Amino acid sequence: MEVDELRERASALPREPGVYQFVEGETVQYVGKAVDLRDRVRSYTDPRSQRVARMVDRADDVDFAVTDTETQALLLEANLIKRQSPRFNVRLKDDKSYPLVQLTDHPIPRIEVTRDPAEGATVFGPFTSVARVETVVKALRETYGLRGCSDHKYESRDRPCLDYEVGLCSAPCVDEIDAKSYREDVTAVRRFFEGETGVLVDPLERAMESAAANREFERAGNLRDRLEVVRAFHGDSEAAISAGASENGRAGDGARAGDGARAGDGEAGVDAEAGANGEAGADGETGVDGETGADSEAGYESTVDVLGATVEGDSAVVARLHSENGQLVDRSRHTLDAPEGSDGVAAVLSAFLVQYYAERSFPDAVLLSERPAERDVRDWLESEGVAVRVPGVGREAKLVDLALKNARTGPTRTDELTALGDALGIARPERIEGFDVSHAQGRDAVGSNVCFVDGSAEKSDYRRKKLTDQNDDYDNMHELVRWRAQRSVEGRDDRPDPDLLVIDGGDSQLGAARDALSVTGWDVPAVALAKEEELVVTERGVRDWDDDAPQLHVLQRVRDEAHRFAVQYHQTLRDDVSTVLEAVPGVGPETRQRLLRRFGSVENVRAASYDDLTDVPGVGDATAETILRRL
Repeated sequence: MEVDELRERASALPREPGVYQFVEGETVQYVGKAVDLRDRVRSYTDPRSQRVARMVDRADDVDFAVTDTETQALLLEANLIKRQSPRFNVRLKDDKSYPLVQLTDHPIPRIEVTRDPAEGATVFGPFTSVARVETVVKALRETYGLRGCSDHKYESRDRPCLDYEVGLCSAPCVDEIDAKSYREDVTAVRRFFEGETGVLVDPLERAMESAAANREFERAGNLRDRLEVVRAFHGDSEAAISAGASENGRAGDGARAGDGARAGDGEAGVDAEAGANGEAGADGETGVDGETGADSEAGYESTVDVLGATVEGDSAVVARLHSENGQLVDRSRHTLDAPEGSDGVAAVLSAFLVQYYAERSFPDAVLLSERPAERDVRDWLESEGVAVRVPGVGREAKLVDLALKNARTGPTRTDELTALGDALGIARPERIEGFDVSHAQGRDAVGSNVCFVDGSAEKSDYRRKKLTDQNDDYDNMHELVRWRAQRSVEGRDDRPDPDLLVIDGGDSQLGAARDALSVTGWDVPAVALAKEEELVVTERGVRDWDDDAPQLHVLQRVRDEAHRFAVQYHQTLRDDVSTVLEAVPGVGPETRQRLLRRFGSVENVRAASYDDLTDVPGVGDATAETILRRL
């Protein structure tokens, strides 16, 4: 792009915060954020490095998205970089995404939390906390009755589902509400995400006051807690994104699900040109940077992450040490793509901080080997209650030195993953998912799906599933893996695809998993690990690795965790049945199984209506009344 053309393009941009993209053809080359889009893009007419000049020269257009706040621009930038993988951004290879909320483009729209919005959807976000978003979406559904079911379930209903019975949906599928009234409710939900908090706060307050007046104190307390989340929602600068249109008519990454609105996966880039060299020391923040002398250990911090970063060529490594209550309890290494000339360690740390803490719990403090390049990254962390320090001397400085040593050399989980990839003939498997099934002679069959990222358990990505009761490990594993694969292929699973599947079992279980992958067309390598002899079963044969082989240790951790999670769920299900349903007079073993197959869990049986219960074979009027009374 010529300088005059870029200057003209920049002059048409708004003076608002947002995200911009330098585009070559259909490929995004760079994603950046700005407090003032016009001024920031105009600054590229005088590139500060050869890398920036090369990026501008390659680009033939600039797209943009306007956001309400700088923080939202930071998060949207993270999602777009994960989605587009632009070659000129620093990119963490193993991070997660920030959640979004979408209203689908249907005559009767569906509301859901997602990281991969559907084509044409109206998208709000990104948001920093999936738990906070899910609380708000549930409150909206309870207030306005928007559906959350899949299109398949919606189109096949001939009577209201359980969501209607528990007050989460107004059942437009069977005309319990007319289309016009439903669309009015959708409009109210849209107004809430656009900043009109009272649309949700007012009905919640009325419900809370009513519950308190009726002495329903537990419900009133739950509503009070929900109100606090809702009131703080927009105060956290998490509002809707408005669209900006590029000159050639493409949507500029806004509310519709074009490139920008599909901000569903979260790797943050860093506007590395923002100048790590020029800001240092300018604002005199002695509380943020520890270069002034002693440790800033003013208060007690129960969880601390210590980060040390190194850059070599076009690759960077960040080592993380995690401390709880003063004890080091975990460590990990993370690799990043760092384009040539990307301003070194400061830029890498800025990119890593935003990308790594996408939907991970924030620690109380982060200790760094160098001040991040971007002030807004530090401001964002501090707004989330995280103390950010670069210690100069003392115990904290020694921890940072230890993290730097881990970043440069030494045995780490990264080495295990590299060894595993080499041994299996695949790329380094940064994201591994494990599967196991558990049942008691075919009863209460369940499946587990655990996840490890860079060698560490990622428990927020664990999933479990109630399976068809059958005493057949092959069919059970096939059903479990097919469920995961089908959701991924259809875009219904908000997690990234794994690099490797680990199946608990032998050749039969691996065969079941591979058959499921073949049926669904999900192209992910899979291996199995048998317990007795610890033999690794692959597509090409059986491997008998040494007991101390690092790659075997990785598979064992994943396999053992999948087994633990499956057994725990199975035991919970059996305990629920024995302690609750078995105590209900008139409910025998067969009726219990029918109830669980129909409703999925004891909790759903408890929430079922009289009519739903009597629909179950073997449950008559008297039994239904007994269940309702006892549960």
